[in-house]
Amino acid sequence: MLAVSKGHTVSAIRSLADSGQNDFGESRLQEALPKLNELSGIKSLRWHFIGRLQANKVRSVVRAFDFIHSVDSLPLAERISRISGEEKLIPRAMLQVKFREDPTKGGFAPQVLLDSWSKLSQLSHLKIVGLMTMAPMSLGLDERRILYTDCRTLADQLHLPECSMGMSSDWKDALECGATWVRVGSALFGDRLKPSSIHRDITKSD
Repeated sequence: MLAVSKGHTVSAIRSLADSGQNDFGESRLQEALPKLNELSGIKSLRWHFIGRLQANKVRSVVRAFDFIHSVDSLPLAERISRISGEEKLIPRAMLQVKFREDPTKGGFAPQVLLDSWSKLSQLSHLKIVGLMTMAPMSLGLDERRILYTDCRTLADQLHLPECSMGMSSDWKDALECGATWVRVGSALFGDRLKPSSIHRDITKSD
C-alpha cells in the first residue's frame, strides 16, 4: 500500500509510520522536501514521487525519492537516466500509461509505449519496474476494472512485475485486477489540509 501523504502533515505521516507503514507518496516537490528532511531519522521510510514530473525538477526528485511513478514519455525517461547517472543513482520507476482519453492526465499511449520499449529498456540509470495508470473520474466501476486489467496485461507483456493503480474508492477492485501498489490517501488520512497548515506543522516540529 502506498500512503498518499500529499496535503497531510509530518505528524500524521509519523503516526502512520509508527503503525508500520513505510511507503509514502508525494506529488509536489516544494511540499515534499521539508517533510522528507523532517522525517529523515526514520530510516525505514520509502518515498514515492507520484506527481507530474517537470524536466527542471528531475535532479531534485532523483536525489530525494526512491520511486518515480509518473514517467510519461521517452524524453523524460532519457533525462532521468542521464541525470541519475550524473548523481550515481538508479531510481526505480513506473511508466505512466493512458488507456483512455483524458485531457487532465499525461502518459504513454499503449502502442507508443510498445514502440518505445526497446529504447526504454536499455536506459542504464533507470530501473523500470512497472506501469502506473489513473482512471478518468468519469468511468464507472466496471469500466475501471477493464482499464486496470488492460494495464496488468500490458505490464505482463513487458515482463514488468509492478502495477500502480487504484485509489481509496476502488483499491479492492484494482487489487483483484492485478495491482501491486494501491494509492490510498483519504481513507488513511482524511481530507487534505491547506499548504499553510502543513507549513505550520513542520515549523512547529522544528
